Amino acid sequence: MKRRALLALVLALLVAAPAAAQKLEVVASFSILGDMVQEVGGDRIELRTLVGPDAAIHAFEPTTADLRALSKARLFFVNGHALEPWAGRLAKSSGTSATVVVASKGVKPLNRRQDADPHAWQDARNALVYVDNIAAALSAADSANAAAYAAAARAYAEDLRRLDADIRAAIAKVPASRRRVITTHDAFAYFGAAYGVSFLAPLGTSTEQQASAKSVAALITQIKREKITAVFVENISDPRLVEQIARETGVKIGGKLYSDALSTKDGPAPTYVAMMRHNARLLTAAMAQGH
Repeated sequence: MKRRALLALVLALLVAAPAAAQKLEVVASFSILGDMVQEVGGDRIELRTLVGPDAAIHAFEPTTADLRALSKARLFFVNGHALEPWAGRLAKSSGTSATVVVASKGVKPLNRRQDADPHAWQDARNALVYVDNIAAALSAADSANAAAYAAAARAYAEDLRRLDADIRAAIAKVPASRRRVITTHDAFAYFGAAYGVSFLAPLGTSTEQQASAKSVAALITQIKREKITAVFVENISDPRLVEQIARETGVKIGGKLYSDALSTKDGPAPTYVAMMRHNARLLTAAMAQGH
């Protein structure tokens, strides 16, 4: 009798217990965007990032696990501005009904070239636009947690405003005539426009593009003529071209910048904020050489 009563009590408790909260399943296209989504979504979301740390988004090849995750997702966050030309095909082949969220929607694009420049996150003020779009999408898909998403977005926005102010203060200490930087591919135009730095690159906006011998020779001549001291490799690009330029100019490579992908968790740029601070620290140190 006691045993039957105990069993009945256990069953009653199981029925009365609230079901575990179902996490909102979301997918982000690449690591920088994934970090932003995680900052806003916190433990209320189940996030899969397609292109991980230290990986080039231009060379992405989906796995079966990627397709499976996308097929179950409610939201698919992409950067837009042609960064992920494969996103539409991937969504179609996965059969997903996920809402595609363009995180950069509302960012004013740079109109300095024929091809779109997708690297809008390199201006910390644009990251605020990303965060607003992320929070709005999460809230629409999971209205029960809308207040929590809004609160997380506000806290994160404060971090981003502080980040922007700190970068501006650091760059301002470098004489304007020294603010010239060589990188592998053209990923820092938004950073340059926001913070007053001129970036030069032998490659275009994609790491898949090729540099001509003529353009490399012209760049080497310019480095020597203008005494440019800030030359960098990138975590997602083949370093050999920049290493060749450094050898031929005698300029020491200032370190590794993070452009299109974060570092691993044990690296110097495991989050978007850490990435921007790391890049700004290396840039200011190299540009200020000799002063």
